Amino acid sequence: MKTFSNSRLLANALTSSRFFIAIPMVVSFSIGEVAIAWLLMLIAGITDVLDGWLARRAGGGSKWGARYDPLADKILLALPMIWLVEEKILPFWAIWIVLSRETIISGWRSELISGGPASKQGKAKTIFQFLSLMLLVWPNSWGNDSLIIILNEVGLCFFWISLILSISSAIFYLKFQSKVDLK
Repeated sequence: MKTFSNSRLLANALTSSRFFIAIPMVVSFSIGEVAIAWLLMLIAGITDVLDGWLARRAGGGSKWGARYDPLADKILLALPMIWLVEEKILPFWAIWIVLSRETIISGWRSELISGGPASKQGKAKTIFQFLSLMLLVWPNSWGNDSLIIILNEVGLCFFWISLILSISSAIFYLKFQSKVDLK
């Protein structure tokens, strides 16, 4: 049982670390240090995978983790999206849809006793979002022009897939899950 408690504590600490990664990520984007921002995104992604693994190892996450892990994810995915809009790589309207969906679903999930476990569509959406952002933010100094163009094009494809999954998973959550454990 002690291992499970330690695993939950470590999972929660990893979730918390993603909130702190957001500050240097914003600074890195704002001063044009895209490589540093990219590395911070990678670290955040790794901590997200690890905290999920630790929570499952502990037999399930904590209520705290169920509420704050998705929030940490939203913050760290929103930052590069906003930068990509500023750089005119992604359209504002698409990011508006994504961030609106995240706000609505996060609000709904915060009302649930369990924190509202993620659906398979929601998990797929997050994976495609993360991969798309990693490819779209890929630093220009890390390859030749042809490689950068290919990575960016794949990133754009993944982004549009994630947008479709954002909309469809929102419909699923709101239509089929809104009656689940609201109390």
